[in-house]
Amino acid sequence: MSLAQVHHISAAPGNEEAAGRFTAVGPGVSAALLAELEPLIGYALPDGASHRPADAELRSLPQAFTYAVLSDGSRVVGRTAPARGDGTAPVRFHTHAVHLPPGVPLPGDRLPVEAWRSPHWVSATPVGGGALSDPLGLLSPGPAPVREGLDDFAVSRGPWLAAVLADLRRASEEEVPAGGPVVLVERQSADVARWLGLAAVTLPRESVERLTFTTYTRRPGSSALRVVGALPEDAAAAREAGLRVHVCADRPPVDGAPHAWARTAARVWRSRAPELFEEARGLPGDPFAAGPLAVIALCAGVALGPEERAAAAGWAAERPYALDAKRTGQLVEALTSPGIDDRTGSEFDAVGRLFGALDGRCPASVTAPLAAMLVTEAVRGGNGSLELPRRDAFVGPDGEAIAGVLAPEILTELESGAGGGRPVARTVQLLRVARLLGVNGTEVLPEVVDRLARTTLTEADGSEGTPAFAPALLELLDEQFDVRTALLGALDRIAPEDPGAVARFLERVALPFTGTQALPHLRMCAEVPGAMTTLGRDRTAVWHRVLRAAGLSPFAEPLVLRTAVGLVWEDRAPTVEEARLLLEAATSDAHRAAGTWARLVDAALGAPADTEDGTALAHDLLRAFPQEIGGRERAALQLLELCRDLRTGAPEPGWTEQVRTLRDRAAPLEPAVQERAFTALVERLLAPDRPGAELYAFVRSDDADLIAAYDRAARAEPTRTRLRTHPAYAADCFTHWTAHPHAGTAWTTTAAALLDEVLRPAVRGMTAEAVAEVEETVGRTGSSGRANAFRDWNRSRALGRLGRRIAGRVRRG
Repeated sequence: MSLAQVHHISAAPGNEEAAGRFTAVGPGVSAALLAELEPLIGYALPDGASHRPADAELRSLPQAFTYAVLSDGSRVVGRTAPARGDGTAPVRFHTHAVHLPPGVPLPGDRLPVEAWRSPHWVSATPVGGGALSDPLGLLSPGPAPVREGLDDFAVSRGPWLAAVLADLRRASEEEVPAGGPVVLVERQSADVARWLGLAAVTLPRESVERLTFTTYTRRPGSSALRVVGALPEDAAAAREAGLRVHVCADRPPVDGAPHAWARTAARVWRSRAPELFEEARGLPGDPFAAGPLAVIALCAGVALGPEERAAAAGWAAERPYALDAKRTGQLVEALTSPGIDDRTGSEFDAVGRLFGALDGRCPASVTAPLAAMLVTEAVRGGNGSLELPRRDAFVGPDGEAIAGVLAPEILTELESGAGGGRPVARTVQLLRVARLLGVNGTEVLPEVVDRLARTTLTEADGSEGTPAFAPALLELLDEQFDVRTALLGALDRIAPEDPGAVARFLERVALPFTGTQALPHLRMCAEVPGAMTTLGRDRTAVWHRVLRAAGLSPFAEPLVLRTAVGLVWEDRAPTVEEARLLLEAATSDAHRAAGTWARLVDAALGAPADTEDGTALAHDLLRAFPQEIGGRERAALQLLELCRDLRTGAPEPGWTEQVRTLRDRAAPLEPAVQERAFTALVERLLAPDRPGAELYAFVRSDDADLIAAYDRAARAEPTRTRLRTHPAYAADCFTHWTAHPHAGTAWTTTAAALLDEVLRPAVRGMTAEAVAEVEETVGRTGSSGRANAFRDWNRSRALGRLGRRIAGRVRRG
């Protein structure tokens, strides 16, 4: 069919009053379409251009080659070029356009940009009814002239290729991208057409047909087209309008394109292999995914970056059936090339997935280079996330060759003394690769596994939830029985030292220790969470249950005692009641071998002051562990034992001195132990049958802390009640509290206060007969002078005067 043509003359430059006009319009182009078309083909001279250009200047002015879609779905392809005018308008701008009705393709199914160099565009309106030239229908057959020289142009624009192609891809999306057109800034409008030619080859056909454009405009921000060309002097205004601007006539850009597809496409162009785009479109998948194009490029020998190689390997791993044997071999060869030195972890991960997809589907000769590459990276690169190949991937000469290279490196690293700081994932990876390659590591295995066990606990304690190394570790234990046996044994040996850490680890990582190994400590560590959930706060019951889980008696294996105590009480001390049960449940020999006797000592010394069983526990511990308990702890326990004797038995003479001496030896003494010892001593000194020598020694010690404890006990209700109800006891206290006027300050001050504030209220509350009995007892046990002193004290209110009179009467007596 014959396509309608349109000719238009734009306004002459410098004449604002003149208007453009259509000089010829073919059939079927309505006035409404012409009104819509006219803004698209308007022409403005570049800055600085002469309104009366010479012929050379006229030929150098930019041409606007335009492709637009109109509102009714029809399309227009046209060229606007400067042309010589008449005398009143030395230059005119002539537009020659072809109108394509909706649904009508270009002749020969060409793409719009292919008509750019058509020799049939005219610069003047045909006159006299002459035959109209057909710029679209008369294109020469075969590859369009626009593709000539594109390789050279692409190489010359290498630094901009990826970024521009990425933006042209976005501009060709089905929905019109927001943000206005992509602006390509070139000194020559023909170079903008070449960019569009690159896009026509690179993008799928449906994307290219959506890519409306013009190769030259002075007003990019007001254009409704998707791609526009501009001169360098208009770049700043386009940037200020917020448009995506690529100044390809300036310094190369610093930042690369963000999308791997665009970088791959740029490398294809720089390799002068545009035919690869069509081949890539024959592969399944998203046309703008990097994978298909990267695969074709690698198979053709195009060098790509690590992200693009990873995309190729990942795509092929998902679709191993999409490539024939030849291309599969080419891809493997490209990925494993020894000349590549910039591989990344993500690339190795993708290669690992590719190996898994091809293993068993392709001959071993094809997959062996991938397997060798993976294990080499696992050893030399330290990539712990790699999916390692199966062991049979290294059977035969290929396996022997790679094993001969890597085995010494593996053994050297496993034996290195710095291995204590080696991450768990690294050790696991080395052990797994060693097995894959058949490396004999029997001699180094015990030391390696011991270090691995300790590092495993340390890393697990430093992480939240399941440690990252857990899957690889469990896979290692499933693969290698000797490593599993050795590691479980090492953890079992460590458990008595830090059972809490082992228990926390087993909660996060379910180790397989259900076999024939005894592993008593690991079994206890695994049992404790359930026991605590079931039995709650009854720690003694939890301890018994955990101990039973060991399957061994503490008499036969004392260390299970330590593990059980550490699991149940962790860093806390047992209560006195729990400690006595622990002591009864196992012999002193078992506690001595397990080291748990120290926990029992902590229980005795940490007991509250009012715990009655604490002194009995101290007595038992001193007899059960005479050689183990020493130093401060021994003195503190002896102090508790003395408390027991003071309250229930007949201690050796010299109580006060014993208490003071043991207190000093046990420094720093637990406050509860000191309170208990002082209380026991002063209560004994306040008893009616206390020996006078002990009382005298106490007073003469002038120990402020002991005397303060005595003062508190004397003021307590039991002492006050005894004073009120037992005249003989009141007489004894009066005699004692007045018998040492020359003792130290602490005692004289305390005694005076007790006489006035404790004894006086008690005596005043007695009957006359009781008071007389007190007086009579004072005289009988002391002297007549002391009886008179009591009489005067009882009448006196001034404690200071009383003290002087008491002292005088005592001297006369």
